[in-house]
Amino acid sequence: MVKGEFERDSRYIATRITEDGRDGFAVEAGRYRLVVARACPWAHRAVIVRRLLGLEDVLSVGFCGPTHDKRSWTFDLDPGGVDPVLGIPRLQDAYFKRDPKYPKGITVPAIVDVPSGAVVTNDFAQMTLDLSTEWTAYQREGAPELYPVHLRDEIDEVAKRIYTEVNDGVYRAGFASSQEAYGAAYERLFVALDWLSERLRDRRYLVGETITEADVRLFTTLVRFDAVYHGHFKCNRSKLTEMPVLWAYARDLFQTPGFGDTVDFVQIKEHYYVVHTGINPTQIVPQGPELSGWLTPHGRESLGGSPFGKGTPPGPTRAGEQVPVGHGAG
Repeated sequence: MVKGEFERDSRYIATRITEDGRDGFAVEAGRYRLVVARACPWAHRAVIVRRLLGLEDVLSVGFCGPTHDKRSWTFDLDPGGVDPVLGIPRLQDAYFKRDPKYPKGITVPAIVDVPSGAVVTNDFAQMTLDLSTEWTAYQREGAPELYPVHLRDEIDEVAKRIYTEVNDGVYRAGFASSQEAYGAAYERLFVALDWLSERLRDRRYLVGETITEADVRLFTTLVRFDAVYHGHFKCNRSKLTEMPVLWAYARDLFQTPGFGDTVDFVQIKEHYYVVHTGINPTQIVPQGPELSGWLTPHGRESLGGSPFGKGTPPGPTRAGEQVPVGHGAG
């Protein structure tokens, strides 16, 4: 390990919610609450997948605010600063309900068992896979197959590289505490982005002919790239808008129902620039970048494929879950 290299603590609560309830938690409509923050890319994955699969009526969602202190994410967007379903002001309360001495970070996304008030899992990678494979009885008619059996090996392979080199790669650059560590992270990140550009040059989606879990995982980093990672995390060889293939690919997804309509650029910028005082001690939030380009034509239809395959797009965003007016690209 290079001196000063950022290393993520990836020890998450591995309990799963499954159809057969083998870990003690069976899939059940109305029993669980998905707690997220729109600012967080890991939580954003779960927001997108829940919406694509049409699980809104069976898995409620609670939104934390974009900023937090050293203790916990908070529900400061809700009246009185208290989650209306869980009745708690801080997400840490649900973690401590499970384990009063919980020793690790209070992270989003987290799924909470509403009757007990305790966190079930915060394993963001497994969480979205389980929404696709264990919650099938509750998915909407026309829901896409985001993790089809015949493509799982390839999805897993691509997603692994995306995670280590891109999703976590931007953090490795941003939180590096030595020039050597930053340089190594920077190089790894852009090698991977160049690889993705080549992969997507003649195919519309990362794996197969439709949107899969792999696309969801890449999108949440790309959509934050110019707004925060390019400047705040010093990932500044190129902006996303200067990488033609990835920029077109990202716009294609952004304009697909379930993706762009879940993006809150205001909260994204506020989180990174306010919370990371070690990088941005002034806490000044930049006004840019210009966002209207996200809605321009992308031309990716010519590559074939169809976002939902034999399925259908999700319907309009549910009341109470819409991105606030002025926070998107429109």
